[in-house]
Amino acid sequence: MKQNLFSSTEALNKSFAERIVKILEQSIAENGRASLIVSGGRTPQALFAELSQTDLDWSKVVVSLADERWVDTNDDASNEKMVRTHLLKNNAAEATFIGLKTDAEEAKDGVDSCINHLTQIPRPFDVVILGMGEDGHTASLFPCSAQIGEGLDRNNQNAYLAVQPTTAPNWRMSLSLSALLNSRQVFLHLQGDKKKAVLDQALAGTDEFEMPIRAVLNNTDVELMWAP
Repeated sequence: MKQNLFSSTEALNKSFAERIVKILEQSIAENGRASLIVSGGRTPQALFAELSQTDLDWSKVVVSLADERWVDTNDDASNEKMVRTHLLKNNAAEATFIGLKTDAEEAKDGVDSCINHLTQIPRPFDVVILGMGEDGHTASLFPCSAQIGEGLDRNNQNAYLAVQPTTAPNWRMSLSLSALLNSRQVFLHLQGDKKKAVLDQALAGTDEFEMPIRAVLNNTDVELMWAP
């Protein structure tokens, strides 16, 4: 994997935003539309704020999520709420957003709706921004979940699956490995020495069920964007 190591989060966010915009602009020029798949958490919030101000025809960009907690979209744990707060503003307010949370009471009952909504998202995905947990999970492909085999099955053509981690709260909706691999550019966005150490551990081993991020690293080109 290509590793881009920055001295500060500010330098990372500026460079990263420029890279993302360039890729999306190219896709818009070639296809008329572009897709951006993002992750939740605190790490990307400053990047999203930077992206939101970029000079891009956001009306031709479709934004969606790599995963979502099965909570109300007004809940502080909602990735959709975070993306709406930090990314879908300023220039990027013109983007089309496809959320994963549906009206279904249980995540498993929302899978079909998410799959149907996939027709609105240009594929292959142009840019996918993944994070990684300290257990090596990415999106909501948790090593502790009963659904990890389904999620990592390359022959499983379902783009989404409902996941219940045992080491984190809430059912989740997650893109499957096969869906993540159907992407033009995958970035891994990490911050801090602890996450870098986890990544080094992942790169040193082979068991994808132990650290699901390995399944992405082993099967497509991934570019690391890291700062202390």
